[in-house]
Parts: sequence; structure tokens; C-alpha cells
Amino acid sequence: MNYSMTFYIIGWILRLEAVFMVLPGVTAILYHEKDGFAFLITLLICLAIGLPLTWKKPSDKVFHTKEGFVTVALSWIVLSVAGAVPFVISGSIPNPIDALFETVSGFTTTGASILSEVEPLSHCVLIWRSFTHWIGGMGVLVFILCLLPLTGGYHMNLMKAESPGPSVSRLVPKVQSTAKILYTIYISLTILQIIFLLIGKMPLFDTICTAFGTAGTGGFGIKNDSIAGYSTYLQIVITVFMILFGVNFNIYFLLLTKKFAQAFKSEEIRYYFGIIAAAILVITINTRHMFDNIGTALQQVSFQVGSIITTTGFATTDFNEWPVVSQTILVMLMFVGACAGSTGGGFKVSRLVILCKTVRKELHIYLHPNAVKKVKMDGKSIPHEIVRSTNIFLIVYVLIFSVSVLLIGFDNFDLVTNFTAVAATFNNIGPGLELVGPTQNFSLFSSFSKCVLIFDMLAGRLEIFPLLLLFKPDTWKKF
Repeated sequence: MNYSMTFYIIGWILRLEAVFMVLPGVTAILYHEKDGFAFLITLLICLAIGLPLTWKKPSDKVFHTKEGFVTVALSWIVLSVAGAVPFVISGSIPNPIDALFETVSGFTTTGASILSEVEPLSHCVLIWRSFTHWIGGMGVLVFILCLLPLTGGYHMNLMKAESPGPSVSRLVPKVQSTAKILYTIYISLTILQIIFLLIGKMPLFDTICTAFGTAGTGGFGIKNDSIAGYSTYLQIVITVFMILFGVNFNIYFLLLTKKFAQAFKSEEIRYYFGIIAAAILVITINTRHMFDNIGTALQQVSFQVGSIITTTGFATTDFNEWPVVSQTILVMLMFVGACAGSTGGGFKVSRLVILCKTVRKELHIYLHPNAVKKVKMDGKSIPHEIVRSTNIFLIVYVLIFSVSVLLIGFDNFDLVTNFTAVAATFNNIGPGLELVGPTQNFSLFSSFSKCVLIFDMLAGRLEIFPLLLLFKPDTWKKF
């Protein structure tokens, strides 16, 4: 275990978080808010710890997969703990567990909240909540790879540990260049959405916060009714961009480099949009009687389907009141999630496709025992290692999900509430059903249950294994 390199990167995480505190600090100055001092104090704490850890660059730069996974997991924990400090100091969320829940929910782009009302919060606190989504959407380690002069193929392990999906590859030969390309696309899409929202006459502050929440597919709203109070035009813009941010960013790179045939060949993208279209069609038919006309039904359903499958979590209506069939489809979409390589969470469409093709392969082998059949995607054979890791991921995913539902069951809430609470946090979605529906929040859970859900949010965002490695004794041995 290369401790020196791990602490060096954690030091840079804290220095970077100190820089992040400038945005809410400036917001506090503009709106003359006293809560800005909480961000100033946190900034100084981050620098006080981060600067000593980065004074000297480690001589040992060897950074294997183990170090990459552990560093990413520890970095996200440190990032979340430091990010919760302003909530506690300002008194916005005085309970440390609640503050940590809110912050982890922000950075992991979950959007589950313990706050019953958000409008009384100061502007600087509101923009910090939304900014955590944007920071966590693409990944803070990916951002560091853009800035730090880290060299060597070892640092691909950081990107592999933080980026979502069954496999992660470079867009270009250099890892740093790949990270810069990803963030360029991310920033460009964010700015584009801001422009469209401003055209719809959304206030500038609302626009920035909403764009941060959409880009990171997070879902923290700055209004108590989430997005319901905005115009139909603004809701349509948000719907489109939620779905766009759920697309694998590799596709955008292929489009920018004019590799159109390769981009449109992606099976994951076809299934992603196919699932969205099918869900919208069925739910619109099922909920038609609940809206004034078919156009309104289509628009509202499209928003909720886009919000759930991309794990954004914004809401324009209380889908907790929809028919059971529609609710069931939404719960299923919670598990499907967005594309690999996007800012969305969930199981990922690509993993689902791989699993379905693996099942089909096994059925074929039962009928033809001597046949040699490979699992293919986009016309290419999928390496056995990816198929195996996908199967293992599913097993661990189901195990953690089941244990989490059991543990929070001690709070004695109904099964639908507990099941969807875990689904909403583990898949980084936000709202669930019943007591954690879109008009409710997670404050009803005990501190113990909140800690379980905090673990689920981190595990879901980091794709489980980086966080689990922290609990394995062999991880910490020097060999």
C-alpha cells in the first residue's frame, strides 16, 4: 500500500475543496449573508490539513489498482466530511449525521434530503448543495487528473475506480488528456443548459443551481416543490438535458470527432433511449386520466421518466399518487439507471445488456452443449473479465441491497418505504415511494439508518468495490 501517494492525493482533494468553497463564499457576499463565514472557516480548515500533505511530492509514484480504489474511497469520505462542516457551523443542519447525509447525498448526486423545507436556507447554502452535485457528477478525482501533472499509466487506476460502468477506457492515449476532454464536454453541456434556461426567463440564481443539479444528475432543488413551479418550457429543457447527461460521454467524443457510424452503433445508447420511450408510452397511457390532456400527460411523464432513469430525482408531480403499474415501472427504472460513462447512477444499461446476453448465451449452450458462443456488444466480443465482473457486481449489489433493507427495517416503517429508500440511495436517485416519496424526505429515519443509507449512497456512486476494500485487512498491508 503506497500510503504517501494516497495522502498526497487526499491533500490535493482538500486543497481543491477549499477552492470550491469560494463559490458559496462569493454568493454570501453578493447576498450579504452571515452564513458565508461557515464556508470561510471550512476553507481555512481544508487548507490547514491539505497544504502540509502536498508540500512534498512522494518519491514512490507506483499506483496500482488497490491504491487507486482505496484512494478514491478515502477521498470521497474526506470530501463529504469536509463538505458537511459548513452546514453544521452555519446552523443550517446542526446535527452532524444529518449534515453528512445531506452532503454525501449531494456529492454522490443522489438528491435525497433530510430537509422538509429548503426555501428558508440562505443563498450560499443553497448553491453549495447544488454545487456538490456538479462536483460529484463527473468525479473529483477526474478533475484532479485534469490539473495535476501526474504521469504514468498508474493513474488510470484512479479513473477506473471513480468512473461508473463495467469498463473504463481512455478516449486518447494520455489519461490527463482524457480527463480534460470529459470535463470540457461536461462544462460545455452545463453552459448550454444555462443558456436555454435563461432564454426561458428563469432567474440567474435558479438557473445556476438547476443546471448544477441537472448536469450532475443530482436533483437538489431550491424550491420546496422541486421543479413543479417552473414553466412548461423550462421543464422540457430540464427533461432534455437530464436525458443527455445520462448518455455515455464517449458518444459525445465520437460525435465531436465525426465518428458518427461508431457513435450510432452503440447498443447501450439504443437500449437506453428504447427503455425511455417504452416507459413514457406505457406510463402516459396508464396515467392519462390524471391530467388535463394527453399533451400534459406526455410532458409530465417524460420528465419523471427522464428524472428517474438518469437518477436525477427532480420532480414536477407527486408520482406517489400514480397507479401501481406506473409506480412499478418507475421503481424498475431506478435499478436500470443511466449509461456507463455518464453522470447518472443505477445498475447501468450496459451491465443490464451484458447480463441479458449472458443469459441468452447460457440458454443456447443448454440446447447446444458443444457450441462455442461469445457474448458480443457493438459487434465486438466482450472479454470474459468484464462478463465475470458484471456477474460478481450483481451478486454483491443484491447482497448489500438486501442487508440494507433489513437494517433500516428496525425503524419499523413499511416495506415499500424501506425498499424504495434503499433503492433511491443505493442507485443515487433521491425520492422513493410512500414516506420517502417526492413530496417527503428522509428525516424520519434514525441516525443508524441514515448511516446505512450514507454507506449505500457512497457504495452506489463508487460502484461498491472501492468502498468494500476499506474493510478488508489485506488492503492495508505494505506489499
